[in-house]
Amino acid sequence: MAIDFKTFNKVVGYVLEDRKPVLIRGRHGVGKSQVVYQIGRDLDRPVVERRASQMTEGDLMGLPVIDGDTTKWNAPDWFKEACDKAVLLFLDEVDRATMEVRQGIFELTDSRKLNGWHLHPDTLVVAATNGGEHGANYQVGEMDPAELDRWVTFDIEPTVEDWLTWANGNVHKLVWDFINQNRNHLEHIEDPEPNKIYPSRRSWHRFSDCLTSGKLLEGKENLDTVYHLGVAYIGFEGSVAFKDFAEKWEDLVTPEDILKDGAEKVQGLSVNDYNALNEKFEVVLAEREVLTETEVQHLADYIGELPAELAVHFWGKVAAANEKVLDGLHGTTINGTPFGLFIADLVA
Repeated sequence: MAIDFKTFNKVVGYVLEDRKPVLIRGRHGVGKSQVVYQIGRDLDRPVVERRASQMTEGDLMGLPVIDGDTTKWNAPDWFKEACDKAVLLFLDEVDRATMEVRQGIFELTDSRKLNGWHLHPDTLVVAATNGGEHGANYQVGEMDPAELDRWVTFDIEPTVEDWLTWANGNVHKLVWDFINQNRNHLEHIEDPEPNKIYPSRRSWHRFSDCLTSGKLLEGKENLDTVYHLGVAYIGFEGSVAFKDFAEKWEDLVTPEDILKDGAEKVQGLSVNDYNALNEKFEVVLAEREVLTETEVQHLADYIGELPAELAVHFWGKVAAANEKVLDGLHGTTINGTPFGLFIADLVA
C-alpha cells in the first residue's frame, strides 16, 4: 500500500535508526530525491549520491591491486567516503542498473560491506526507483523477492498537500497559487501517451525556477513567453491554464488583503474561490502567531461571508492552525452577533 510523504517522514526514522537500507519507489518527478536530501539535512549527514543506472561492476566494487603475493580491492572514492565517515549513501535508479551491479549491491544492503570494506557505523543507505505499482510505465528491471528482501521498501503516492507544503517558499508564489487552485494540473496520473509532454512536480519546480530567474512574472508583458516556456516544461494544457491564471492573478483577493482591508471584496465569490482562499488562509494563520485586533475582526467578518458549511469547516481549520487567533475570534462579533453564537447557530 502506498503512503504519502507526510506519513513516510513519520516512520522512516525508525528504519534508519536501526541502520537498515531504505528503498523508495514512486513515479518520476514526485520528489523522491528531494526527500532523501531533506533526510540528510535533518540528520546532519552529507549525501553521497550515485546513479546505479550509470555504474559498471568496477564503479561499484572498485579495482584490484597487488599486495605482496595477493591482491586486494581498492574501494571507489565515494564508497571509501561512506566507510570513513557518517554519510547518507543515496543510490538512485537501482532498478535501471545492470544485473551485475544490482547483485553487487546485495552484500551492501545485507551486510553493510563490499569486498571487505565496511560502511561507517553511522552511514545510512537509501535508494530510489520508479518500479513498484507504476513500474509498467518505465523501462526498468523487476526486482525479485530475494532482492526486495534486502530493502525496507516504501511505495510513495504523494498528496497535493505534500507538494504545496514543500513548495511554499521554494517556487514562485504565482506558481504555488495556481497549483493550490488548480490541483489537477500538478501532475499526470493516468497512463501517458507516447512522446507527449506532461506536468510533474519536478517540472513545475523547474518551470518556476526559469520564470523567477528570467523575472518573467513581474508584469503581464511577458505572458506569451511564459506560455511558450510552459508548453516546453509542463505541456500544452497546463501552459494554457497557467497563462490564463497569470493574467488574472493580480486581481485575486489574498488573505493579506482581507486581514488588512476587510472582507468587502469577497462578497459573492464562488464556492471554489472561497475554498481556494480558505486554503491560503490556513498557510497564513499557521505562520502568523499573532494577529492585531483589527485583523482578527476582519477574519471574523470574512467567516461571516462564507456559505454556512464552508464557515464551519474553515472555523475548524483555524482552530487547528492557530489557538491564539481562535481565542481572539471569540471576542469578536459578526453582524452584531457574538462569534461563538454565530458558529453555534450554523452548527445547530
